[in-house]
Amino acid sequence: MAADGPEAVAAIEGVGDAISEKVIEYLETGTIDELEELRAELPVEMDELTAVEGVGPKSVGALFEGLGITNLDELEAAAEAGEISAVKGFGAKTEENILENIPFAREAQERELLGHARPVADDVLAHMRGADVVEEAAVAGSIRRWKPTIGDVDILVATDSATEVVERFRSWDHVDSVIEAGEQRASVRARGIQIDLRVVVPSEFGSAIQYFTGSRDHNVRLRNRAIDRDMKMNEYGVFDVSEVDEATRESDRRAGTRIAGETEASMYDAINLPWIPPEIREDTGEVAAAAAAELPCLIDHDDIRGDVHVHTSWSDGSLDLEALVAAAERFGHDYVAICDHAAGPGIIGGTGLSDAELETQAAEVRALDEQFDIGVLAGVETNVHADGTISVADDLLETLDIVVASPHSELDQGVEEATDRLVRAVSHPAVDVLGHPTGRLINSRAGLEIRIEPIASAAAEHGTALEVNANPHRLDLSGAMVRAAIEANATIAINTDAHSAAEFDHMRYGVHTARRGWAEPVDVINAWDREELESFLAACVSS
Repeated sequence: MAADGPEAVAAIEGVGDAISEKVIEYLETGTIDELEELRAELPVEMDELTAVEGVGPKSVGALFEGLGITNLDELEAAAEAGEISAVKGFGAKTEENILENIPFAREAQERELLGHARPVADDVLAHMRGADVVEEAAVAGSIRRWKPTIGDVDILVATDSATEVVERFRSWDHVDSVIEAGEQRASVRARGIQIDLRVVVPSEFGSAIQYFTGSRDHNVRLRNRAIDRDMKMNEYGVFDVSEVDEATRESDRRAGTRIAGETEASMYDAINLPWIPPEIREDTGEVAAAAAAELPCLIDHDDIRGDVHVHTSWSDGSLDLEALVAAAERFGHDYVAICDHAAGPGIIGGTGLSDAELETQAAEVRALDEQFDIGVLAGVETNVHADGTISVADDLLETLDIVVASPHSELDQGVEEATDRLVRAVSHPAVDVLGHPTGRLINSRAGLEIRIEPIASAAAEHGTALEVNANPHRLDLSGAMVRAAIEANATIAINTDAHSAAEFDHMRYGVHTARRGWAEPVDVINAWDREELESFLAACVSS
């Protein structure tokens, strides 16, 4: 550690002596003695067990003390045997809920959040591209399609020096362990994530990146289209096999005359299609749309003009009003809407604002609108109660520039009850945006199970936008629900729900999620300029 290391750590806002000492101890030794002592006292798989909704650290301690439970398998066995309900503080209903939520927890353990994996992928790509022998490098698989969770990170590299590339990959500073390494491929664990490398010759990079991006169903659809044209399509290219016998076609993947493969676009062009964006390669009509020249012009990060759902230290954010607006301006936004939490159920730590506090804040926000070059809108994130009513008085809502209404509590309703709840919320004349509509936390809780079609229809009728919350723990709405909303003529808002300056960077996850739903700039209210946005907001209030 540098000589000024301890002083630098201690100087961080909110870091006291105790935390500072532990940070320095970890940086210098790789461990924290106190943490290791606590782990010895409670030798459990904490992350694994707390992935079960309703099981927190205190519950883990009680279950270990009462039944010796240390992992998910033991938890499941105890629940199935009816042993948990006998532990003090637990009952039959809790035991039933634990058993119901274990499958979700198991799946969560197998998948990484896109927001955790993508930065690792970006770093390893930068490392690989730093070698002169690397001609091209890109991610493939589900991470290139920007799915909300991924199993592992797939990296594809084009080079004529495979051995050197594999060695560079396995010797990356962040590699925790090498799983395997061969002449053309390798697998490592880095920052807790499995990363798989595949090396190809430059002339086959286009075909390989198309093939290994997937999805499987998309590729099958393309291969069948190629077969109909007496061609063969695979990771090595597109081949004219009109003069090749059936047996050779099957046995030799490079049989025939190669007509495409150096670039990805050439693969699609060979079968008379335009290039299809990776996010929509799920065999949900994209090939037919491409063939009919009806692919959407998907929204891009550069289309985003602002963020209409962010938080400050007035509620649970980390920055004061002025600092957050300045951060939005540095990020490049044309406008930002301050939507701190209103008081109500589901708001952590009682940080929600009263109606009086919201009035006071709105005045300060409007003063900042005069002070900054970017537009600053006064808003609120109000709670959607279980019955669909809103937690802030109507007369106050009507004075604000923007109202985001979000479900934060009672997220275990039945499908019809939850759907009716959100239909009522989007129909409220003062609600402009339905925030994170299902309330899901990926790999942590499933959130509301809803029917999106009636919600989207009501939103379109009443001029209410449906949010894609870009926080990688949420990505809510999902891509599939975005598409259903757009088909119902509803509008979309892509917001970060930022609680700090760094979280403005989450916008890219929201944009790619919206792209998975076939969203175009015209569909997204914060891809519009301020005048268009304010017209939309005014129309919502008057509807």
